[in-house]
Amino acid sequence: MGGAMVMNETTFRLAWLGGLLTLALAAPIAAQDFEQEPIEYAKRQSHDRVARLADDLQSGRVQLKHDDRLGYLPSLLAALDVPTSSQMLVFSKTSLQRHRITPRTPRAVYFNDDTYVGYCQDGDVLELSAVDDDLGAVFYTLGQDAASPPKLIRQADDCLICHASSATRHVPGHLVRSVYCDVAGLPILSSGSYRTDHKSPFKHRWGGWYVTGTHGDQLHLGNFIHRSHDNPERADYSAGQNVTDLADFCDVKPYPTPHSDLVALMVLEHQALVHNLITQANFGVRQALHYETMLNRDLGDSEVKRWESTTSRIKSVCEPLVEGLLFCEEAELTGPIRGTSKFAEEFAERGPHDRQGRSLREFELSRRMFRYPCSYLIYSSSFCALPSEAKQYVWRRLHEVLDGRDESGKFAYLSADDRRAIREILTETHAEFRAAAPSK
Repeated sequence: MGGAMVMNETTFRLAWLGGLLTLALAAPIAAQDFEQEPIEYAKRQSHDRVARLADDLQSGRVQLKHDDRLGYLPSLLAALDVPTSSQMLVFSKTSLQRHRITPRTPRAVYFNDDTYVGYCQDGDVLELSAVDDDLGAVFYTLGQDAASPPKLIRQADDCLICHASSATRHVPGHLVRSVYCDVAGLPILSSGSYRTDHKSPFKHRWGGWYVTGTHGDQLHLGNFIHRSHDNPERADYSAGQNVTDLADFCDVKPYPTPHSDLVALMVLEHQALVHNLITQANFGVRQALHYETMLNRDLGDSEVKRWESTTSRIKSVCEPLVEGLLFCEEAELTGPIRGTSKFAEEFAERGPHDRQGRSLREFELSRRMFRYPCSYLIYSSSFCALPSEAKQYVWRRLHEVLDGRDESGKFAYLSADDRRAIREILTETHAEFRAAAPSK
């Protein structure tokens, strides 16, 4: 009798524990979960491009030169391989050095595939973020004082207030915002704002940004300052369209280039979204596997037992990444897009290219952004460093879609030619995609 009672209590305890952890396995990433095991964001050393440069500066392997006008900006961009052609100018007071930002003195942003640099005129620091394979977005500052040796300092709490919120899928990430701005550059918050990516309608993009480029009769919110807070969404934005010279808006001489390139802005929006999706998949799968290991340990089961809830969690965080990589729900363009800098040309040249010269970086810019709608970030270090369970899911789903086995509504926009071209390019240029091909 006593033994039966002990067995019942044990069974109840284990069932309760199993139910609790099963809920954890199936749950989405909650705010600040990444500060716990297995992520431990703040505790772990970063190894991204900026962190590596910080080590090089400390050891003396790399030195930055101070420019009288721009501080360490030109030398820093060169050291990080960030092109000046990526320059974009934002005049909304929506970042760290907001007191330096006005419509007359916009903040400049530069980026490559994994690193972002922000510059303000007369700013105390340069602001940086980089994508770390294990941690997602990591944030840094570099002092602009020539009297002090340049030192990159990792930042956390202040940046994560905005950069680890629902807007970034509750992971340390990046976001591009479009806001209505008054004459001081202050967002008119009563009228709301937009978090923009490649799915956003053209008409909702780039409020608070300067935009140089041509786009026909497609209207956006850029290049416009609101003199009144009344109904900014109903303003006449025509004067800010198809702008190729910012001389009437601000003095561009204090910046490395006179551009705020339209194509660079579009790429930035897409890139920020997919970086966040990669981090969400990374964190979600690692957390699911960690919870599963604890569950198996506490229940005395084999450590390799796979729970259905783990499989469900992997799907829930990886399927959005598949959709992001393939530009699901991309807003359709209704006319040709052209920037003003060399950004598009330089970006496309970087490849990789297949034997026919095709590349996922090749722009289309009349109906959609890229000729072959599959993100170039599929080659990125952060994608390649995903847990094997995540990549297995993504590769399987990509093959299903590109082979035509999944032509469901989300992927119906992909033509047979699109699928074939993407599959051929990836087969030649991505060894992991090729290796994951199903057996015939």
